[in-house]
Amino acid sequence: MLNKSLFVLGTVAATLACTALRAEPTAYPLTIENCGQSVTFDQAPEKAVALGQNSAEIMFLLGLEDRMAATAFWPNKVLPELEEANGKVEVLTVEFPTLESVLAKQPDFVAAMLVTLMGDDSKVAKRKDFDDLGIPTYLSPSACSTTKSATDVYGSRHELWTMDLVYKEIEDIARIFDVADRGQGLIDGFKAREAALRANFADNEDLTFLFWFSSPSPSDDAYLAGGNGPSAYLADILGGANALTTESEWPTLGWEGIMAADPTVMVVAQVDRNRWDLDKAENKIAFLSTDPTVSRMPAVSKGRIAVIDGAAMNAGLRVLYGAEQLAGQLKGFDLSR
Repeated sequence: MLNKSLFVLGTVAATLACTALRAEPTAYPLTIENCGQSVTFDQAPEKAVALGQNSAEIMFLLGLEDRMAATAFWPNKVLPELEEANGKVEVLTVEFPTLESVLAKQPDFVAAMLVTLMGDDSKVAKRKDFDDLGIPTYLSPSACSTTKSATDVYGSRHELWTMDLVYKEIEDIARIFDVADRGQGLIDGFKAREAALRANFADNEDLTFLFWFSSPSPSDDAYLAGGNGPSAYLADILGGANALTTESEWPTLGWEGIMAADPTVMVVAQVDRNRWDLDKAENKIAFLSTDPTVSRMPAVSKGRIAVIDGAAMNAGLRVLYGAEQLAGQLKGFDLSR
């Protein structure tokens, strides 16, 4: 398996070497088709606002911090390698910002990772609010690839989410800012990392994961990652599957239903926003380990509790980082039932 991984990485490294020769500079005006809208850019943005951790981290990874005015909505701390870039850009709030606070930055581009940040039922603004002001916008392809319903703002997925949606987002953002070479290099690097993981984890039909994002309290239903969402793709990278089969993007479920799902591994999120006590992974683990009923779950009683960043359960580039986090812990578990 190791030789296979090295071969994959070597192949992609060779591809990276000629990336700059392949990438074409952006010709303005540029029109991007995004989530059913045509968005035109007369020039590269100079005062972008990124609504959502994924949107911001993509821009940072592309080296665009000097062209950003602000960011908002951070479930987790920024990636360690991006701390310096993040320190150059104002964080409006780690929660949902107000439209007024966004507009106060006089942005010439606004990108968002979730429909709750920029959509018809958004807590911040509709895309039309920015359109009316002549401000170009971009919504993550992942956010508009679900089937919406009147009762679920995040909608549902009938097919498995994939990293291809992230790669489309990186490609688009890179074109918008005229850094296509950086975008292709970033995509190639992520593909190499995913290939290396898959080369080290064989398919295992008995391996299932349940992904617990958070809960208002132990007595409330838990917010879980749905059966076709990003976490299901994360599980697939490691040879397993999501223990939940629901198509809802973010289902809620009581502990009786969670126990019935009987996952091989319980994956809990570390969420840094501190909205609820159970945002913290250590508090989730304490509940799982001490509750008289829940602690009987084989995944819990056999110590198969893993921790990943909450951002890795959202649709975005952090899914791959979460897979790497989980992979390291998975090697130490006894996966026998």
